[in-house]
Amino acid sequence: MKIVDPEKTATRDFHQYLLGAVAPRPIAFASTVDENGNPNLAPYSFFNAFSSNPPVLVFSSNRRVADNTTKDTLHNIEKTKEVVINVVSHSIVRQMAVASISFPTEDSEFDKTGLTPLPSDLVKPFRVKESPVQMECKVSEIIPLGEHGGAGHLIICNVVRMHVDEKVLDKNNRIDPHKIDLMGRMGRAYYVRASGDAIQTIVQSVMEVSIGYDSLPKSVQTSRVLTGNDIGQLAGMLKLPTNEEIEKFASKSVVEDLLEDKNSMELLHIAAKEALEHGRLEEALLWAVVGEEY
Repeated sequence: MKIVDPEKTATRDFHQYLLGAVAPRPIAFASTVDENGNPNLAPYSFFNAFSSNPPVLVFSSNRRVADNTTKDTLHNIEKTKEVVINVVSHSIVRQMAVASISFPTEDSEFDKTGLTPLPSDLVKPFRVKESPVQMECKVSEIIPLGEHGGAGHLIICNVVRMHVDEKVLDKNNRIDPHKIDLMGRMGRAYYVRASGDAIQTIVQSVMEVSIGYDSLPKSVQTSRVLTGNDIGQLAGMLKLPTNEEIEKFASKSVVEDLLEDKNSMELLHIAAKEALEHGRLEEALLWAVVGEEY
């Protein structure tokens, strides 16, 4: 593998390796005002949620690599200790991109992007009307991570109020990923749209102990048919089939035919893979283990 040493790699190059690898990242569309009430709007992808009780968001405003200067967002937050984090849906991603331009401090990114400022309830910065979720925040701490270009400032934000567009909620009053249609940031100029076919449902109990990879038969662990994701689904199941269940399954004519074939293990794993693709996990596990027993 290619070795990338941060001590021996130019910051702008290491920055791109880092952003290309740690992706996709959610985007904080941060709205602030300066000490005179002048608005600023800028996107940040060094961002995530870190606690729900208390509700805490953290994003980083980095020093510019080229000239080691800091951004208006950081200045404004240092002065007011307030920010609104707006999420970025696909419908406003190009307007968000315009807000990433380094306009003169006196210019409002709301004017430059055509986005609509909405008064907040509990903080001074405006919300972005077109964003489907807007989070009003009080900033509790700013942590500088360095003094050179590329160094971040962790901005720790306590959410004091959320505004959620009811149009993005499902029948259970939860946010529907297809309706909110969020955008994520990759490396360089790449983005990802988190809706449609990009959404996958992965159900895995974290409270109940699964059987684990090491409990699966060696033939499954070393299968040339089953992928790592296939085996992961099997390893995530809560129990292996009993001897009685395996015996009953093996007595089926279609299973008996495969067991008698000279390539039985491969054929059994193909059947297991097909069952997994159709969501029949218990059946898949039986196909996977029956060959070890018979």
